[in-house]
Parts: sequence; C-alpha cells; structure tokens
Amino acid sequence: MIEIEEYLDEQGRSAFGAWFDKLDSQAALKVTIYLARIETGNTSQLKSLGGGVSECRINWGPGIRIYLAWDGTTLVILLGGGTKRRQSKDVEAAKLAWNEYKTRKRKA
Repeated sequence: MIEIEEYLDEQGRSAFGAWFDKLDSQAALKVTIYLARIETGNTSQLKSLGGGVSECRINWGPGIRIYLAWDGTTLVILLGGGTKRRQSKDVEAAKLAWNEYKTRKRKA
C-alpha cells in the first residue's frame, strides 16, 4: 500500500485541498478514484515532470491533473491539482511546493 498525504504550506494550507474543494461532484469522484488506484500501487497514469514532481493525468472533462511527489517508495505527497489549461502555472507551483517540503523536512 502507498500512503497519500496532502502537502501543507507553512501556514497549514493545502493547495490540493483548496483545488479539490472547488471541483464538482463528478470531477471529485474521478480524482478520488485515481487516488485510490495510486494507493493500491497502480501508478500507470503518472508521468514525471522533472525535479521529483509527477502528474496524474485524468482524461476527463477539461483534462484533470493531480500534481504529486514521492517521499521514499511508499509515501506520496499531494502538491496540487488543476486542468490542462493552467498546466504550466500549476506545474511551477507544484515544483515550488515540493522544494519547500524537502527544505522543511531537512530542517526537522
């Protein structure tokens, strides 16, 4: 099993959670299903974006994307989400969040 956690910034906010809360019920269900697949080890929809960040592409609606990173082999950190339209900005934000996560972890 793979454990999935949301990344929380220094103020305790989750970019993934904020994005997920805005989804309609069908999109939220699609995301939930894909996260359950990842938890059971099915990572076939993941694509590396470089810098340790990956995306899960869900080919539905506007092209849903979940941005995540691996902390070891059994822990996935959810960094954010978005659609194909905003992909470049979302990827940039996810990479910044991942770097902040690693920096804070080293200091702990």
